[in-house]
Amino acid sequence: MLTLAIPAPDFSRAFALGPLEIRWYAITMLLGITIGAWISARRWKAQGGEADDILELTLWAVGGGLVGARLWHVITSYDQLGDEWYAVFNIRSGGLGIWGGVAVGSLAVAWAARRKGINVGKLANAVAPGLLIGQGIGRLGNYINQELFGGPTDLPWALEVDPRFRPLGYAETTGFHPTFLYEMLWNFALAGVLIWLGSRFMMRPWSLFALYVAGYSLGRLFWEQLRIDPSNEFLGQRVNFWVALVLMLGALAFFVWNQRRTASGSGDGPDADDSGGPSRRGGRRPVKAKGGRVRLAISR
Repeated sequence: MLTLAIPAPDFSRAFALGPLEIRWYAITMLLGITIGAWISARRWKAQGGEADDILELTLWAVGGGLVGARLWHVITSYDQLGDEWYAVFNIRSGGLGIWGGVAVGSLAVAWAARRKGINVGKLANAVAPGLLIGQGIGRLGNYINQELFGGPTDLPWALEVDPRFRPLGYAETTGFHPTFLYEMLWNFALAGVLIWLGSRFMMRPWSLFALYVAGYSLGRLFWEQLRIDPSNEFLGQRVNFWVALVLMLGALAFFVWNQRRTASGSGDGPDADDSGGPSRRGGRRPVKAKGGRVRLAISR
């Protein structure tokens, strides 16, 4: 054993509650959703919105996110599914992809928010830090399941993995990179940066969300190089590496373009408003930006 290491969980992945089997992975996901939604509600309320909006939209995010996450796994890891007819729907055996979850969950929220007359761009900025916190907490489930870890390492914070969960070829390896921990810390730090940027600079609608996508993808480029779980590859790299690269570059380009636009010339309807409030159509007037904030503009 390693003298200094993150020990493998010494408890089962699930526990019984009467006739029900409760999985710790599901609990970590629910905890992440709850805390992320709470942070988002506080931020949205501080911008003049209603906290109940976030509660309702969270339901759309969870439903759409689960569908999208499973679809992503089925499309990109179809060769890892079982032969049973129900394998596509069998999430009890694992298989949720964060890219699909965020994409479909965000689309579901945007659709529901539009129906409520909410400025979707401002909402996206408000919830971006909470998304990162929720995703980070959810990665605890990977630790409990002893999955999605990185390659061998003898660093002091190496992760111990029980022999039955080690991939083929690593039976004698004791310590692995704790990629779940790397992602957690990265997400928490990035959430703090986004909150600071939003309080210090004037961010246009969608800009903080674009930085969330770019920042998360940048971190993903790093830990995709470390992970050793099975994955389809393209040009010698894991598919998720290329997805992260494209999303990072696209989000950065969008951020620069979005910040360079002028409010008067954007012509985007309600989402073009630069003020701080939620800007409901036919509802409350937008809340003016607080004094002392600096407009962050990208020079031409």
